[in-house]
Amino acid sequence: MAEPLADQVIGQIKHATELYHRLMLVVAPAGAGKTTALKEVQERAGVPLINVNLELSRRMLDLTERQRALRLPRLLMDIVNDAAGDVVLLDNIEILFDVSLKQDPLRLLQGLSRNKTVVAAWNGSIDSDHMTYAVPDHPEYRRYVVRDFLVIYPAVVL
Repeated sequence: MAEPLADQVIGQIKHATELYHRLMLVVAPAGAGKTTALKEVQERAGVPLINVNLELSRRMLDLTERQRALRLPRLLMDIVNDAAGDVVLLDNIEILFDVSLKQDPLRLLQGLSRNKTVVAAWNGSIDSDHMTYAVPDHPEYRRYVVRDFLVIYPAVVL
């Protein structure tokens, strides 16, 4: 039987702290239990869980589209730095992929993870040594080589 996702995350957090980019991505399609696992990690490990879509949206309400694109990295950094402790969990990161914001989501997450261990839920999949977000024809599609960060890719039972 496969190890529960929350146990996998907790078990790998120490390994993430040893990396230059202290980043761990929980990669799975929507509905695979990432949010539930992160909530369990929050309860068991006592680390903050941030709904990125909600927090960034609140802070960008009064900004123009151009200001949003320019200020998003700093706003996200402030949100993460305001969280207590050395580990932070990020869920609902879809806003980072918004084409109008002109951001590189993985680069943003890597930047955040230089001072704190960041565990983020990533809606996507992995094939060989690449990680994807969305499908190839989608405007928010991204494909990255898996390196310089940890990945947890749970077995998805449909």
